[in-house]
Amino acid sequence: MIQYVTNWNEPGTDAANRYLNLTRKLYGYMTPFVSKNPRQAFFNYRDIDLGINHNGKASFEEATAYGIKYFLGNFNRLVKIKTKVDPGNFFRNEQSIPVLPH
Repeated sequence: MIQYVTNWNEPGTDAANRYLNLTRKLYGYMTPFVSKNPRQAFFNYRDIDLGINHNGKASFEEATAYGIKYFLGNFNRLVKIKTKVDPGNFFRNEQSIPVLPH
């Protein structure tokens, strides 16, 4: 497992963007050396660059971007379970399992 961490002590948006872009460049550079189709991730280390869910009408489509990378073939099964257990989507975060659209 590879975890990308970036820290900096410079204030301001320009510095933040510069260091985040360097991290994204490293992430891209590592692409040939990591899992593919899909590129996988470990859910306990959330990577919002994989996508986020705004919990709106496009919730399922947005979640598919990161859900398949975290949960592989289990994503659709987890969505069905979440829809039954939490149909109002009370338990959610920016990368939570979505509910199916009504």
